[in-house]
Amino acid sequence: GDAIAQFNLGDYYQDGKSVPKDAVKAAKWFRKAADQGDAEAQFNLGNCYSKGEGVPKDSTEAARWFRKAADQGHAEAQRLSREWKPKKAVEK
Repeated sequence: GDAIAQFNLGDYYQDGKSVPKDAVKAAKWFRKAADQGDAEAQFNLGNCYSKGEGVPKDSTEAARWFRKAADQGHAEAQRLSREWKPKKAVEK
């Protein structure tokens, strides 16, 4: 239940530091820390959703996590959340 440890595990799996590189496990551990309010984990989870690494690619979910991190003062997340524009519905 330690958000810092969970974030660090996610970081290790994302970069393959001392463990095999595994995007799914990275996203899992970032999510655990993000759910506890860790801004850096929220930002990294947003990146996972933005790129479809370890989770399905989902720009709306990415924006949601970037916003959570931005609300806590994460500078890069603030920039990304300002730039994000919702996609217009495709007319049939």
